[in-house]
Amino acid sequence: MSAAVVPDHPWLLPGALTPEARASRRTPRDWLVDTVAFLLAVGWALLAFADAMSSRPQFSHNAGPSWLIGVDLVGGLVYCAALWLRRRWPVGLAVAGLPLALFSVTAGVAMLVVVFTVLVHRPLPIGAALVGFHLSVIPLYSVVRPDPSLPYWATVAWTMMFVGIVVAWALFVRARRQLVLSLRDRAHRAEAEQQLRVEQARQLERTRIAREMHDVLAHRISLLSLHAGALEFRPDAPPQEVARAAGVIRGSAHAALQDLREVIGVLRADTSGGDSAPERPQPTLADVPALVAESRAAGVRVTLVDEVTRPAEVPTAVGRSAYRIVQEGLTNARKHAPGAAVAVRLAGGPGRELAVQIRNPWPVGGAPGPALPGAGTGLVGIAERVTLAGGRLTHGRDDATGDFRLAARLPWPA
Repeated sequence: MSAAVVPDHPWLLPGALTPEARASRRTPRDWLVDTVAFLLAVGWALLAFADAMSSRPQFSHNAGPSWLIGVDLVGGLVYCAALWLRRRWPVGLAVAGLPLALFSVTAGVAMLVVVFTVLVHRPLPIGAALVGFHLSVIPLYSVVRPDPSLPYWATVAWTMMFVGIVVAWALFVRARRQLVLSLRDRAHRAEAEQQLRVEQARQLERTRIAREMHDVLAHRISLLSLHAGALEFRPDAPPQEVARAAGVIRGSAHAALQDLREVIGVLRADTSGGDSAPERPQPTLADVPALVAESRAAGVRVTLVDEVTRPAEVPTAVGRSAYRIVQEGLTNARKHAPGAAVAVRLAGGPGRELAVQIRNPWPVGGAPGPALPGAGTGLVGIAERVTLAGGRLTHGRDDATGDFRLAARLPWPA
């Protein structure tokens, strides 16, 4: 849970608003409120009894039998003691006190506390029914307990006014607590949505890095495989060719390790500080000739036809995708059609599409060997990259020429 939804002083909140609210657990604030309510109710009960026993009662005049005063005191004190149960059973306590509403003066404050509790914590229809009962018995209560200094209807009006004040206060507290709970729920949802967005962003970044690792390492390792195979099948090659192949193997291995180290360095880098080394620029369309030259140096017959107009204006993301497509096409050609000639063609311009095409003869010869782990995932990753860029990718055998064709069209806004 974030600090936005955790109060600085949870002991100042009522139990219903604490983050880990439980019905049977009171907060320090609840103990304070319950103690004050109990003392006020008991103090009022004793004050009302003393007034009723005086020779000239001011507000506890008894128009009924004399024994009603003693019953009133016992019932009022018992009801005051029952206030400690009002948080767990407010409705049951309210129903139990309904007979006292007909005649009891000593239980007056305790009954108002119970009515307040029901209105705040229970559904409004139950609270409305309880308030309606108390309002309906006020005329009868005023007959049994008349006020010596006020007329009958004035006594009824004053009593209803006190009940109305308690009801208004309870509804205000109820509305405020519902607002706090709704804001807390909104904060919880916002936090959960933020964590979901962070997790989605993290997953997308992991997918992007995995795709980059595959594209880079597959290209380097295919070069290693090509020259290692040449050394394996030509052990009698001249020393100059062996040395050149070994040099290419060493350079490709070094470049693969360097690329892998940089990718893992991105994963380990602490982006919160400003002392981290800048990330190496990602390849773009301008790096395709260097990629082709690298493959030529490794012994692959590659021709490049560049018909792109204004290549400096190609968007960075589109250029990077085109570079990865060419890289994957050359890698597949080295793995599946070793020794075959590869043709790379680039075309397009602003306001049109950037077309990328790689062709090589369809593999012929002996039966293919067992598939390597992860075979085919390169084209899947390239297809995902092209789709994310808003383009289209096709690959497969060209029926017209019989060649394997890898082609993509990437959007190039004007």
